[in-house]
Amino acid sequence: MEGSKKIRLGISIGDLNGIGCEVALKTFEDSRMLDFCTPIVFASNKTVSHQKQTLNLELSFNGVHNAAKAIEGKINVVNVWKEAPRTEFGKATEEGGKYAIKSLRAAVAALKNNEIDVLVTAPINKNNIQAEDFKFPGHTDYLAKELNGESLMFMVTDELRVGLLTDHIAVKDVANAITTKLIREKVLTMTESLQKDFGVRRPKIAMLGINPHSGDNGTIGEEDDKIMKPVIETLFNEGYLVYGPYSADSFFGSNNHGNFDAILAAYHDQGLIPFKTLSFGKGVNFTAGLSKVRTSPDHGTAYEIAGKGEADESSFKEAVFAAIRIFRNRKEHKELTKNPLKKQRVKRSA
Repeated sequence: MEGSKKIRLGISIGDLNGIGCEVALKTFEDSRMLDFCTPIVFASNKTVSHQKQTLNLELSFNGVHNAAKAIEGKINVVNVWKEAPRTEFGKATEEGGKYAIKSLRAAVAALKNNEIDVLVTAPINKNNIQAEDFKFPGHTDYLAKELNGESLMFMVTDELRVGLLTDHIAVKDVANAITTKLIREKVLTMTESLQKDFGVRRPKIAMLGINPHSGDNGTIGEEDDKIMKPVIETLFNEGYLVYGPYSADSFFGSNNHGNFDAILAAYHDQGLIPFKTLSFGKGVNFTAGLSKVRTSPDHGTAYEIAGKGEADESSFKEAVFAAIRIFRNRKEHKELTKNPLKKQRVKRSA
């Protein structure tokens, strides 16, 4: 792997009854994509062949027993299973969830073993993935356990970055979940990610309030005044460029988001509704704060169009490009910070 020129990009196939396999294969149906990376799909020859034929896709692939055997310039498929699982497009089945997890586990194992450099995950169904040995609400929580670190759900495009304080929890539990400790952890994780993954030297972060109008001085809830504001003030005094809390309803409409490198939303829909509205399907879900790079498209299984060949691969393609950029940025950041004094001496003598 050390001699490989191209980034080895692993792909977990997601729910077989959704559009995950379709958008992944459509992305690399364009052979120019092979100039940027070596794609390695974790599924099986039989499964990929079935999807390819059903969707009338024009591509060839190379079957391998493990990711280390992948060949540059080709689409590689790691045979995680030998059988041919039943595909029922548009349906949330137990079998669909079972094979989604098999693919994910194999891909994450390869990532941990450095057989692949980055991982792009196709959409799963959060209900049918539940099993005795897999009780996670989604990719982010599972990856946080496997890859170590304080994970942050970070939705990104070239122009907009939105992170979440809380992600997949019920709205009724949001206020109780937001603590001084949580806010501090997420701000520090976001700051580090902006520096290491996106090359922002002095990140400027906006925080959105928990309550309407950020509580309106306690009239609509006290959480913003009692929890958010003191933490923001403390972090700012420590040198972090953190501002807020801002009233979420007017923040994006007034284009205030353009004044910041990233926005930290209090809960899922508060951040994702404006993000997806503004990104027009070009957004990427990046799990920041982990030891490895993982991205995914900003959409779900889309059962309603699965198997019809109608899925738009734009977001998946953006997820591929984002994973490649972030991997390279991390590598460059590591080099630049490995020996700062030496770098300074070299710069002065140039």
